[in-house]
Amino acid sequence: VAEEFFTSLNLSAMPQTFWDKSILEKPNGRDLVCHASAWDFYDSNDFRIKQCTSVNFMDFITAHHEMGHIQYFLQYKDQPFIYREGANEGFHEAIGDTIALSVSTPKHLHKIGLLPKTSRTYEADINYLYKIGLDKIVFLPFGYLMDLWRWNVFKGITTEDQYNCDWWKLKYSYQGIEPPVTRTENDFDPGSKYHIVGSVPYIRYFVSFIVQFQFHQALCEKAGQFDPKNPTSKPLHECDIYQSTNAGNAFKEMLKLGSSKPWFDAMELLTGQREMDAGPLLNYFSPLYEWLQNENKRTGEHLGWETNKKICLKKGETSQP
Repeated sequence: VAEEFFTSLNLSAMPQTFWDKSILEKPNGRDLVCHASAWDFYDSNDFRIKQCTSVNFMDFITAHHEMGHIQYFLQYKDQPFIYREGANEGFHEAIGDTIALSVSTPKHLHKIGLLPKTSRTYEADINYLYKIGLDKIVFLPFGYLMDLWRWNVFKGITTEDQYNCDWWKLKYSYQGIEPPVTRTENDFDPGSKYHIVGSVPYIRYFVSFIVQFQFHQALCEKAGQFDPKNPTSKPLHECDIYQSTNAGNAFKEMLKLGSSKPWFDAMELLTGQREMDAGPLLNYFSPLYEWLQNENKRTGEHLGWETNKKICLKKGETSQP
């Protein structure tokens, strides 16, 4: 199903080696790290996915995401070795997620026979956008603060005796999240995230969650499913680029560059923009934003959180004031 989505855009089919050598189900009698990943073996033919799939919606979306990585590999495979990578690390993460924005729409799920046809209602639209927003918008402050904490450590702003409290200061400031129990410098909560202990930069995911909406809007315009001059006529969140060769050909032109051009040149080729821009994300979620404004006004909801609450004890402190 995932492969057929890509080929419907006039993008590449998976080579036979992909089907022969990928691990798509957890093997019996073997230990395996089941975290989904995509692999380029750099011989221009051997590309694989490792994923322990089950028949559920989450794995359905993940399969498209990982195949997005493979599609990027396939498109830039003829570049010189040094350019066989994404225009930047955020682009690689964004490719599959861009596809998933179409794949997850009720319109697409009905088209491929996974969802019965239902009439579009305002309530259904808001529920759909709320679900997507919990994934895409709620992640943004976390995606930013992960590397903000790392950069502060590297610059000496966060010293060894402040590792945990500075972590929670950022978590509380940017996300409004506090721990269920008081934390101290005897704890090391940042280490619970693999990317911290593995020294893997995380800003790529923050970048991805912005640029994927720029890619999505550009592709939807080329597919004739979004008009930025009249955004309510064909809402961006309803766009499904499935079977649009116009969108696929434009996507292909950017993907096949690999890193042979600076990322802003690659982005301009598809979107006409040379900078990250949250405008397409706001276009996508505009019905939800309007609903939240009205609902919060109706219920008198308090927005935000206290800024001076103490949630982590530094060395020498025994209780909160």
